[in-house]
Amino acid sequence: MSLLKRGWGRVILGIGILLGFYAFTRLLNLTFLPIFTDEAIYIRWSQIGANDASWRFISLTDGKQPLFTWVIMALLRFVPGDPLLAGRLASVATGAVSLVGMWFLAWELFKNKRVAWISSILYLVSPFALVYDRMALYDSMVATFFIWNLYIAIRLVREVRLDLALIFGMTLGAGMLNKTSGFISVYLLPATFLLAKKKIGKWVLLVILSLVLSQVFYSVLRLSPFFHMIAQKDAVFVYPLSEWIKHPFDFLQGNLSGLFDWLRGYLTLPIFIASFAPIVAFWNKPKEKLLLYICWFAPFVGLALLGRVLFPRFIFFMTMPLLVLAAVSIDWILARVNVNLWKYAVLATLFFPSLWTDYFIITNPLHAPIPYADKGQYIDNWPAGWGVREVTAFLTTESQKGPVALYTEGTFGLLPAAIEMYFTDNKKVSIYGIWPLPEEIPDEIQESVEKMPTYLIVNQSNKAPDWPIELLAKYQKGNRTDRSLRLYRVLHPSI
Repeated sequence: MSLLKRGWGRVILGIGILLGFYAFTRLLNLTFLPIFTDEAIYIRWSQIGANDASWRFISLTDGKQPLFTWVIMALLRFVPGDPLLAGRLASVATGAVSLVGMWFLAWELFKNKRVAWISSILYLVSPFALVYDRMALYDSMVATFFIWNLYIAIRLVREVRLDLALIFGMTLGAGMLNKTSGFISVYLLPATFLLAKKKIGKWVLLVILSLVLSQVFYSVLRLSPFFHMIAQKDAVFVYPLSEWIKHPFDFLQGNLSGLFDWLRGYLTLPIFIASFAPIVAFWNKPKEKLLLYICWFAPFVGLALLGRVLFPRFIFFMTMPLLVLAAVSIDWILARVNVNLWKYAVLATLFFPSLWTDYFIITNPLHAPIPYADKGQYIDNWPAGWGVREVTAFLTTESQKGPVALYTEGTFGLLPAAIEMYFTDNKKVSIYGIWPLPEEIPDEIQESVEKMPTYLIVNQSNKAPDWPIELLAKYQKGNRTDRSLRLYRVLHPSI
């Protein structure tokens, strides 16, 4: 019997339509939000790796796994003119795979197509997904592997098949090659035992095979002399066990409070409530619901316990099970409301806050009602790259007249990476980073002024150094009048 006769033709068509809406929401004004510090780093790494095969593992120098940068390296060949666009397209692509994965995950758990459709729609309109599917950050890809690893793990425990075990090993390994968060799919494997039906011994053997295969994939990182940097970088954000045991619960309450605030803010209150409503009717599909709650709760509380430096993007992938649970609630409501007008009212109540937030994220991010922990980073504070486009355009014009030099406040991060990535092929622009800015003008800058037009960018300091400089332009950071990126011309001593 063909897929079309089984009714899957409509499913494929429906997913295609959803992907069309997805493309619209993710691609519209994709580069309107200025480049963020981490985006600049990842894209610059990708450029270096794309141009020099010996640096394909460059992300490991900062303790980051390389898969996401490898994807950007490939996209840079197809989008050569705009590295920011290429970097963000990597997340757009992985988000599309997540949207499809949400449909299959919900279907596999509940065998209810309406729940599956609602799950995908919730992902489509989720402000959390919209933000991170439009940024060149690792986290969209983390969610992709989390969704598909969970889906394959569920099928493996139910069907106990060798081909699924092999696929699972490959997706687990790929998730680990993307970010350390990929290991969480391994830690959650025992929870899928809730759905086990038969051949337990064979399932255990297949899981071991999957884990071995995943480690074969992950071991490719050991080829780099910087492999040890991963553990050092992880320790910046999460307490190692040896440190955590000295203060096991000191930060739990504060971390949980912050994480829940971000969760409510990004899910929006109606969807947040809907995601926990299935607890009321837990007797219906209890094992499936419990599995989803465990897949949210375990990493969520684990992060609260061990987290040292936290950002909202760390919990993005954890919200995927909650979206499926919210879909279960919405399906339950729609099945019991017989009047169409009331159905529309319920749907409007549930979805309007998400759509309202989405509108501002796409059209006017300065006023998007997202948690300030992210708004501060991406819009209102020094990590946001307001002014980078304008400075780049200015330097491009100036370099047409002859060689120019640019000195940036910072040697790693937004500056100089966000400028460097636009001048990889323009040898007339020389870019140098300085940190911190000294009180006296350095000799090399004075020598540069003698030879060519020389410029300085100040981004983090509120006060410019007391050098012979002239302010050319000032670019405000989002909504904050006290933060700005400033471009100065370094004056010749004779002036």
